[in-house]
Amino acid sequence: MHGFDESSLLLPERGAMDSPLITVKGISKKYGRLEAVERVSFDVPRQMILGFLGSDGAGKTTLLRMIAGMIKPSTGSIYIDGLNGIAERKKVKALIGYMPQRFGLYQDLTVSENIDFFMDIFGIFGRERKIRKEYYLGFSNLIPFEHRLARDLSGGMKQKLGLACVLVNQPKLLILDEPTNGVDPVSRREFWDILTEMKRKGITLLISTAYLDEAQKCDRLILMHDARVIAESTPHELQSGFSDLQEAMIAQIQAVDEALAHERFNP
Repeated sequence: MHGFDESSLLLPERGAMDSPLITVKGISKKYGRLEAVERVSFDVPRQMILGFLGSDGAGKTTLLRMIAGMIKPSTGSIYIDGLNGIAERKKVKALIGYMPQRFGLYQDLTVSENIDFFMDIFGIFGRERKIRKEYYLGFSNLIPFEHRLARDLSGGMKQKLGLACVLVNQPKLLILDEPTNGVDPVSRREFWDILTEMKRKGITLLISTAYLDEAQKCDRLILMHDARVIAESTPHELQSGFSDLQEAMIAQIQAVDEALAHERFNP
């Protein structure tokens, strides 16, 4: 990318690889009588892609938003890189990049102006600003479109721009909530190429998805149903004994809820 030396990029330190980056202990979230997430616990090692699967309303988005510090759990605790995600929320948020399903781009700004705006928010200036802008726009293949208005981008390009805007802060933890939903297959593959490269560079990723081909690319999967975690394993372990991942998921859900025995997921 225009002679750019990747070694000059200040990516996250990996820390002690034998300690988890994230520890979730018994977190729940209630809205009145509705329990959106019920007593969920798990650890996430560093430099891992952890995928979240489940039907709409299973609790995936609420869980990810709690980990991202967007909403406070009703009970339980979250630790990220040794910091208490509730008591030390401001410090923790500096470690996290959060991308919802439809990221808040400014449609009347160009690609270049959008990424400039987010670097202003993160306080990135001077030489480092130029380095990061060139790297993340180039890595996302957006440099040829840097003067195009965001509203004129395809769905896949908008998602890649959203990801670039999140990554300029160089988070240790990247949280993505169904970021490729409705995006064409080619753009989805390109998006996942970026995620895989970010993992290689030391970032830990949590991602919810409705696509089983994407789930297969995760290191581990968490399957949620009715506010609870009903399975946690590698894609290979989850599928073991079944013809495919969809059949395995249906069997897991059927075991806890006969009413959804025939639910289908996107291939």
